[in-house]
Amino acid sequence: MTGSGDGSTAGEDSADADEQAPGERTCLDDWTDDGSDLRAGVDEAGKGPVLGSMFAACVVADPADLPDDVDDSKDLTSARREELATVIRDRAHAVAVSEISVERIDDPETDMNTLTVAAHAEALEPVASDGLTAYLDAGDTNAVRFERRVADRVEADLDLRAEHGADASYLIVGAASIIAKVERDAHVAELAAEYGDLGSGYPGDSTTRDFLEDYIAEHGELPACARESWQTSRDVRNAAGQAALDDF
Repeated sequence: MTGSGDGSTAGEDSADADEQAPGERTCLDDWTDDGSDLRAGVDEAGKGPVLGSMFAACVVADPADLPDDVDDSKDLTSARREELATVIRDRAHAVAVSEISVERIDDPETDMNTLTVAAHAEALEPVASDGLTAYLDAGDTNAVRFERRVADRVEADLDLRAEHGADASYLIVGAASIIAKVERDAHVAELAAEYGDLGSGYPGDSTTRDFLEDYIAEHGELPACARESWQTSRDVRNAAGQAALDDF
């Protein structure tokens, strides 16, 4: 799938691929506009894993109300992310989360660039209002293109700005990255409760690869939580097929 961190190759970025169903999981806290210095930040988590959904979060808040140690979620411990997520939800004017399922990721009519745009737009749309300044962590090598594509999917007239590394540069985007990562971590925990230890879900995780290999050996197919279009899934499935041929 184009744009995946897994080297997959299905589909090209196109205008037709932009037409996707809404995210399956959108959560919105109470929205109030009291005239404070509100900003929106949007970021995604789970773009590269071979297992499970991708999530995006939008946080609308006055950045001055956020904890000072909000940062890119990757630079925080899991425990601190969870603590901060609780505080962010309590202090924010609105928090919305969108989910891009494995089924949407494996759709041959789309690609990860388009789905990352969709994830940002679907998190932003429920809390967007005309004139709101929104910062996006650009999910495309061309930040301006990413900004335009997200804007095309949101009805409100926003002051939209996409930048690379925005999760480290802007407190409001760092807050969104924390919410998205906590949602992704909760999702992986739910998968682990169903399937057993499956690691982080990333292709470079040996526990994740062992899980896929063992699952195919036992069931003869990939688990429903696996992104079949990912190169890792294809490699594991092909290796299992070769192993079966070697039995003859």
